[in-house]
Amino acid sequence: MTMGLLIASNSAFAAEMKPNILIFYVDDLGWQGTQLNDVDKPCPYETPNVLKLAEQGMNFTQGFSPAPTCAPSRAGIITGQHPGKLRYTHVLFDRIIKGKPTEEFVDPYLGSHLQLDALTLATALKDNGYHTGHVGKWHLGLSSSLFGFDFSHEDRGVHRKLPDRTKGFSTVDDPKYPLGKEKYPPISEKKPDGISYPYDDVTETALKFIDSNDDKPFFLYLAHWMVHWPAMTRNGELLEHYCDKLGQPFPPKPGDMSKPGQNNPYFAAMVSTVDWSLGRIVDHLEKTDDPRNEGKKLIETTYVIFTSDNGGATKHGKEVLSDNSPLKFGKSNAEEGGIRVPMVISGPGIPKGSKFDGLVNQLDYFPTILNLTHSTISPEAKKELGGVDITPVLMKGAKDIVDEQGEKRENLFWHFPHGQAAMRSALREGDYKLYKNYHTHDYSLYRLYKDGQREDLEEENDLAADPEYAALIKKLSEKLDRHLAENKVEGPYLNPAYKDKTKPAAEIQTVKFQAEKRIASLRVKQTSPVIKAAHVIYRQKPGADKPKRGKGDVDVRIGIKMPVKIAPSERLLTTEIPEGIDAYCFLIIDENNYQTFSDVQIVR
Repeated sequence: MTMGLLIASNSAFAAEMKPNILIFYVDDLGWQGTQLNDVDKPCPYETPNVLKLAEQGMNFTQGFSPAPTCAPSRAGIITGQHPGKLRYTHVLFDRIIKGKPTEEFVDPYLGSHLQLDALTLATALKDNGYHTGHVGKWHLGLSSSLFGFDFSHEDRGVHRKLPDRTKGFSTVDDPKYPLGKEKYPPISEKKPDGISYPYDDVTETALKFIDSNDDKPFFLYLAHWMVHWPAMTRNGELLEHYCDKLGQPFPPKPGDMSKPGQNNPYFAAMVSTVDWSLGRIVDHLEKTDDPRNEGKKLIETTYVIFTSDNGGATKHGKEVLSDNSPLKFGKSNAEEGGIRVPMVISGPGIPKGSKFDGLVNQLDYFPTILNLTHSTISPEAKKELGGVDITPVLMKGAKDIVDEQGEKRENLFWHFPHGQAAMRSALREGDYKLYKNYHTHDYSLYRLYKDGQREDLEEENDLAADPEYAALIKKLSEKLDRHLAENKVEGPYLNPAYKDKTKPAAEIQTVKFQAEKRIASLRVKQTSPVIKAAHVIYRQKPGADKPKRGKGDVDVRIGIKMPVKIAPSERLLTTEIPEGIDAYCFLIIDENNYQTFSDVQIVR
């Protein structure tokens, strides 16, 4: 059978079935963290299963996460909405950030969890006949079981911190993490048959979930806790392999690993462990009959999506974890090193060993999966999605990504209003990357490619000061501002404590609580700017223990912004505090764009 007929046959099969969907999500694995997109220096981390998956499907050389940190990317992938639109742009959750006198801006307040009314991919697929499961890291507050998953298991698995990472590795008799009998890569002269891996609850639970689906197609969101900090492994043989490969003593000496580049053997071991887990999953799909499709293995009826939540973390304190070079920076930055990630999709109808060099965002997964699974959501919900269906790219080799109106997508954008010097929004269009720098009140422009060839992937040559690019900066900045306005993004806000502020900020005059009616009120001084927006935030009573995840009742109202009544002429806010709420504070945004919090008030 020719390749063309094979693709047509697979596409026809895909159109007749309800395929399974498996998202294999890695934590903090950068674009240069596998052997997939090796640029310049070869990656020392051995990832044969990632390479094998790419041979079975399509590699996206310019795949991007929705944000440069964990929680917003996870919110984006599971809702299909841009983190800026969700106003869920970092991992701060319900932390109240009050700026220092030297800081002009402050981070926006985000809230303790993803909004419960957000339509998730799990809910959408569940409503269309799927059995839905989440295994591993959630990191969106509360529990994944509240967001459309039939099955939820958030254990850390083998990535549970050791008292001393230089010793105490797993053995065959380990009560929690016993070494298996089977051997797997990496292969070396010292270990020509490969090595054993400790029991990993994340991987094994994922396999059990796959096997539990007899009568329904499944959607599995498998989110590893690795390769996030702590940098450690329970696999002594694997750590020894990388110590040998990187020319370091085994066991390593206690203390921080400070050698620059991709030279941390603990980090390397985590990457290989994630790759091993992927191999276990794919191998199981290859060997297991599909109970719904006679004569077919699960690998023939399952779409596997492999990617990471953001670019690679480069440091933790004094410890050097990895390196995203030649990409600039890493996690927590909107530069390429913080948002470009490995991305592979395999499954029925996708040509083997194919590649796509265009711009793809993980927000594209939601509409694409809806198409692949023949699933529907309401027209209103569909309008909220921030991505584009890339099925024509996957199945037909389309060179461009085109929306439902037939318009070619020109760009992607990011919004990260956090971290003072890192506060920026960004737009990637064609060869260029534009940054709107809030901290310095200016723009930066880089030309990453020239006519499809690498030009300044390192983002070293800022073109913003060159008059030749003034028109381009104006054009791209207008497009970026349009994205920001259409998505109603939030922050950064001005800091009322900033010593050099040029405009007045709202000043709180009184905060009162009427116990008999449970009415809380806040009044700002008459000389204050007009209040533009305001909320009350229910807080945990100081000193009270926070409920542990999955244990005890959790009040879903705690940490979420709630509306209040605003009387602008009186400079007054009022709201009723419900029974069961023991503490609260007010949040004010004034017309000069300052963000002000009241002190936490105790309900008496």
